[in-house]
Amino acid sequence: MTRTLILTRHTKSAWDDPGLDDHDRPLNDRGRRAAAAIGDWLKSRGYVPDTVLSSTAQRTRETWEGIAPAFAKPPEPTWLAALYHADAQAMLEVLRQAEGGTVLMLGHNPSIADFATRLLDQAPNLPGFLRYPSGATTVIRFQNDAWSGTNFGAGQFVDFVKPRDLE
Repeated sequence: MTRTLILTRHTKSAWDDPGLDDHDRPLNDRGRRAAAAIGDWLKSRGYVPDTVLSSTAQRTRETWEGIAPAFAKPPEPTWLAALYHADAQAMLEVLRQAEGGTVLMLGHNPSIADFATRLLDQAPNLPGFLRYPSGATTVIRFQNDAWSGTNFGAGQFVDFVKPRDLE
C-alpha cells in the first residue's frame, strides 16, 4: 500500500512584538496569503490529507487555518506539543503513530528540513529544498502497509513547492 506524507513548514510569521513568546508568534499578512496558496496548490495536485499532525505553536495553527479551506472536508488537526522544536527522530516517532493514507505534518525549521532530507531515498536537487524556507512543502511517498513501518531513507520524492513559486 502507498502512503503519502505532506511536510509543510509554517508560513511567514510576524516579528513585530519582540516580547511575545516564540510559541505564541502569529503569521504576518504574507504568511496568511502563502498558507492559502499552499492549500490551493495541494488541492490542484490532488494531495488531500486525511490526517493532520501539527505543532501547537500559533504559527503552525494559523498555517493550517489558511490551508484547510482549500479542501471540501478538511480533517480536524491533532495538535502535538511533541512537534514544537522536535528533532527528526521525534518527528519520525510521531509519524509512526499516524493513521490514514495521506498525512500532512506541520512543523518548524531546522528540524522539518532535516526530517524531509532524512526520509528520502534521494534528496532532490531543487532550489530551496535543503534550506526549507517558510511554507516549503514536500510530498513524499512510502510503500508501507502502516506508518509504523516508516524509516529514514525509504521515501520517494514526489513534489516540492515554496510559496514564492506560487506568487
